[in-house]
Amino acid sequence: MTSERVVAAPARRRARWPTALALAVLAGAVCLALRHRPVLESTAARLAGADPGWLLVGATATCATWMCSALAQQGAVAPRLPGRRLLAAQFAASAANQVLPSGLGAGVVNLRFLMRCGVCAGRSAAALAVKAAAGGTARGVLIAVLALTCPGVLDVPRVPVEVWAAVAALALCPAVLLLSPLGPRCRRTLAAVRADLREVHARPPRALALWGGSLAFAAAHALVLIAVAQAVALPLPPARVALLYLAASSAAVLLPTPGGLGSLDAALGLALAAAGAPAPAAASAVLGYRLLTVWLPLVPGLLVLALLIRRKDL
Repeated sequence: MTSERVVAAPARRRARWPTALALAVLAGAVCLALRHRPVLESTAARLAGADPGWLLVGATATCATWMCSALAQQGAVAPRLPGRRLLAAQFAASAANQVLPSGLGAGVVNLRFLMRCGVCAGRSAAALAVKAAAGGTARGVLIAVLALTCPGVLDVPRVPVEVWAAVAALALCPAVLLLSPLGPRCRRTLAAVRADLREVHARPPRALALWGGSLAFAAAHALVLIAVAQAVALPLPPARVALLYLAASSAAVLLPTPGGLGSLDAALGLALAAAGAPAPAAASAVLGYRLLTVWLPLVPGLLVLALLIRRKDL
């Protein structure tokens, strides 16, 4: 009995930080809600009168995002992963992603999960890079396809010369990094990523899971916003709403806030309003999307994260 208590004590200590993060996020959410109370009241009133059928579609699409993420993660590695724990890890990763910037939360959770499943640290990091590259490529493909079906929605602004110079400087950063003292390590990492890509694509089921899951993940998030937009009677076609979501979420990555909070909300609200949606309806659509994808699953996701840590699955 004494030995069991000694073993359980470190697990309880490891599980405390997700609980602390949950309380901190909830406290921040309450402060933001009190600060923007009039706006939230008007948008919440509009959501209260929204079509419940479409909101149910949005909730179902939200659940599908975790299954798509699990499918893509399985496709990024050659070994077979335990299905239930993989799905639980994706649910926990989506919650952890809301408290750390630029996808670091989800990356840490998935890295720990893969290592617990017996994948070495280098291969685990390479698998995350493969999944991220497939996700970005899938998002770009969807944007290109929807842009062809909705011409004129994405107006490319005139870019100053200074911005092009900054982009060129950023493009040269990888070459400079390869020539730096960290070059050998970077080259080994790139070689590991290429090896994993070849190994994954040598197995058609894994390649199908990787690319199919990545495409379905982006499409499911767009479907959440489409469903909420239909629920609040947003006067925009579904294809246009999906295109605006994909473009706004891609632009929000440039500002690495936790879970895109603030950056994605602003970019998405501005995109919907610029496309002709009334400002109150656009705000309600963004709030509904955030409720379904962030705030409602947040506490359950952090509890699952604590449970996975306690069971030593992370």
